[in-house]
Amino acid sequence: MSDWERSSTARVIPPARPRKLAKVPFVELADGRLQGVVSSGSDIGRVYVSSVAAGSHAFACSTNNNRPCGGARGSFCKHIGALVDEAVLQYGAPRVVRYLKAGVPEGDVSGPVLTSAMRSTRPEADTTKAAASVFSRFLRHLAYLEHTPVTAPLPEMHFFPPTRSVA
Repeated sequence: MSDWERSSTARVIPPARPRKLAKVPFVELADGRLQGVVSSGSDIGRVYVSSVAAGSHAFACSTNNNRPCGGARGSFCKHIGALVDEAVLQYGAPRVVRYLKAGVPEGDVSGPVLTSAMRSTRPEADTTKAAASVFSRFLRHLAYLEHTPVTAPLPEMHFFPPTRSVA
């Protein structure tokens, strides 16, 4: 076990490539799923909470008020496709493939290749529990954007590593 795995801080991994946050403002590999928040293409006030389970590739997609996505009927909707594409940009294709346990050959894997390899899946049975926790974390991240820039520590962020070492 490495030092960072024994510590109470998580290491910060820079994105594999820069990405635009307008379409998919939040993406994470957590709780055994690729999950995140995807903006609606038709309504600026609506977002979708989408997820794909590791291993089974069961998927879920619903609006922020728990209404099911109309496009996720038996196969991935465009929101899940966008989520996979952005995860590949954020984490890199090899890491996403390993995490989702997708049977994709090694090499230069793009989001569409990964998505098509996982298409023969079924929707998750209980989508509300996962969607609620993902959306809650997303809102928590947004709340930090409203803080005025200060150099004093924020108590709720005590788990982040310091930016410089103290001698």
